[in-house]
Amino acid sequence: MRILRIILIALAILLLVGVIATFSMSEDYHFEKSIDIAATPEQVYPHISSTKAFNEWNPWLQLDPDMHMEYHGVQGSVGDRYCWESQKDDAGAGCQEITALVPNEKQSTRMEFKRPFEDVANSDIILTTNAQGTTVTWTLDSKLERPMNLMAVFMSSQMDKSYGQGLSRLKQIVENEKR
Repeated sequence: MRILRIILIALAILLLVGVIATFSMSEDYHFEKSIDIAATPEQVYPHISSTKAFNEWNPWLQLDPDMHMEYHGVQGSVGDRYCWESQKDDAGAGCQEITALVPNEKQSTRMEFKRPFEDVANSDIILTTNAQGTTVTWTLDSKLERPMNLMAVFMSSQMDKSYGQGLSRLKQIVENEKR
C-alpha cells in the first residue's frame, strides 16, 4: 500500500510539473540557424530565390525520394509555390509559398502543413555580407498551442539537425559552383 501511495504521489507531481510547464512556456516558437558561405550574396541568392532552387538543398526532400511534388506560380517571384505529398509520416504533406523576396537579401515563405499534423509556419532565409562572404540565416516561426508547446524542447534538436544539413548542402552547392 505504501508503494502504491508513493507511485501516485510521484505521478501527481509529474502531472503538476507538466501543467506548470505548459502554461509557463510561450506558445510562440522561433528557431534559427546560420552558416557562413565563401561567396557573395549575389552568388547565393539564386539558390534561395525560387522553390525549385530551394528544393535543390531542402533537407526534408531526402526523407522520401518518391515524394510527389507539384509546382505552381511563376518561379522566383512572390506566389511561387510547391506542394508535397509523401506516404511517409516524417515527410507528410503540405505546401510552401514565397511571400516576399528582396533580391540578394531575403526570401520569406509561408508553410502549411497538412500531415502528419496541421500547422502553419513562416520562414525567412536572410543573406548578410561578412568578411568571408555571406552569412545565411534560416529561421522558422510558428505558434504551438498548449499543450503542444511542450514539444518545442524536442523540436529544436531536430530542427538544428535538419537546418544544419540543408545549410551545409547549400554551402557545398554554392562554393562548388564558384570553382
